[in-house]
Amino acid sequence: VCANEVRLGRYKAINRFGIAVYRKCSSGYPNISLSAPLPGIPKPVFAAVDSHEQCETKITTLENGLKVASQNKFGQFCTVGILVNSGSRHETKYPSGIAHFLEKLAFSSTAQYGSKDEILLTLEKHGGICDCQTSRDTTMYAVSAEVKGLDTVVSLLSDAVLQPRLLDEEIEMTRMAVRFELEDLSMRPDPELLLTEMIHAAAYRGNTVGLPRFCPVESVEKIDKKLLHMYLQSYYCPERMVLAGVGIEHEQLVACARKYLLNVKPVWGASTPTNVDLSVAQYTGGIVRMDMSDVSLGPTPIPELTHIMIGLESCSFLEDDFIPFAVLNMMMGGGGSFSAGGPGKGMFTRLYLNVLNRHHWMYNATSYHHSYEDTGLLCIHASADPRQVREMVEILTREFIQMAGTAGEMELERAKTQLKSMLMMNLESRPVIFEDVGRQVLATGKRKLPHELCDLISNVTASDIKRVTTKMLCSKPAVAALGDLTEMPSYEHIQAALSSKDGHLPRMYRLFR
Repeated sequence: VCANEVRLGRYKAINRFGIAVYRKCSSGYPNISLSAPLPGIPKPVFAAVDSHEQCETKITTLENGLKVASQNKFGQFCTVGILVNSGSRHETKYPSGIAHFLEKLAFSSTAQYGSKDEILLTLEKHGGICDCQTSRDTTMYAVSAEVKGLDTVVSLLSDAVLQPRLLDEEIEMTRMAVRFELEDLSMRPDPELLLTEMIHAAAYRGNTVGLPRFCPVESVEKIDKKLLHMYLQSYYCPERMVLAGVGIEHEQLVACARKYLLNVKPVWGASTPTNVDLSVAQYTGGIVRMDMSDVSLGPTPIPELTHIMIGLESCSFLEDDFIPFAVLNMMMGGGGSFSAGGPGKGMFTRLYLNVLNRHHWMYNATSYHHSYEDTGLLCIHASADPRQVREMVEILTREFIQMAGTAGEMELERAKTQLKSMLMMNLESRPVIFEDVGRQVLATGKRKLPHELCDLISNVTASDIKRVTTKMLCSKPAVAALGDLTEMPSYEHIQAALSSKDGHLPRMYRLFR
């Protein structure tokens, strides 16, 4: 019904012959203003929540050193999990791949549950699901379920993290899963995961975040229950853990933590945090190549491309320069040559305007920013036909050099707005809030709220972008190259181009081509 028609005391209807007719409103208020409260209707009473209380992240440290962090979010479901300061960067004294194995073994049989199926059936009673993810510096066990099942969820998490059985058959099944994943990794049409592994190996050769995130083939048979227990004894201690929850009352979560995580003895015995590897990441720069010029892909519709990723050292997420680097990464943007959309999809970022829109033969140009507690890496990934690799590399080196120029006011404001928009949209999701709360509390012991981060983003200036880029360009490049590398320029030439004023590669003269 049209508002204006209601105000005039009539409404539009269709009679049985399909003809529109006007009829008088049956209500006794033919001249009602919809901007004023209706007569005789009681005034609504809205629930009031203090704005500070609503967005505040509450943190409590238990007697054993475990931190409990929660964020209130109204709803029927909650996300609760345990984050551990443990990942592939901590495997210096062990065969690489332990974190990968633990990810696959998560939520298997425990002291309380006979199998993974039992765990899943228990969670199903509360509409729950579980997941475990490992990265280079963090392992995350998470459960999403109904709020009324919180006690069961925390009990299950405690059991999964501190009381896993690690049976021989489970470890053997994990070996098979890891082998399959390694095969799949090398056969994927999208080589982003493989290139990310290679660029980290090149940038931090043989140390911390440069250690392989995926278990190498030679380590698959070496990892057994005894080795896993040795690793867990060192890294799975309360001081290195955070129990994070979103969508529950803080007091409830603390009570459950005291009940199930305070005086629990792990299955591997007393923790020995003295054996923790405290190495600081050493950026080395360098190149990792995987030449596939003599490999035939067979009759496949996928084009044969060469992928190049060039990276430079940025900063850790604990430094003030982290925000300017995040804005710079958003300003570079990029994506695939078949992406569609307007400014919201990043079509006005530099890698679209300067690279993909001008060079039709490039399939991809995307900027990435990886940041850790002691270092960071800003890199650009590009792919093209193997015959145009040299030209593609020169385009990338020119883009790196042009980062140090003065950013335009409009493109800087667009990048800042886009970053804030992406941040706020991601934080609409409960699992994303959980991960944000857990990771920040694990790394810093506190949490910066979204509005604080938005203020920091708004304060970034063109001079900040220029300053951090100039500093970044002083580091040695890290290069990952995958595919037919016949036309690939040498590492020394790439380094020379990034040290020049215009980013051009040194000229090569050949008698024969």
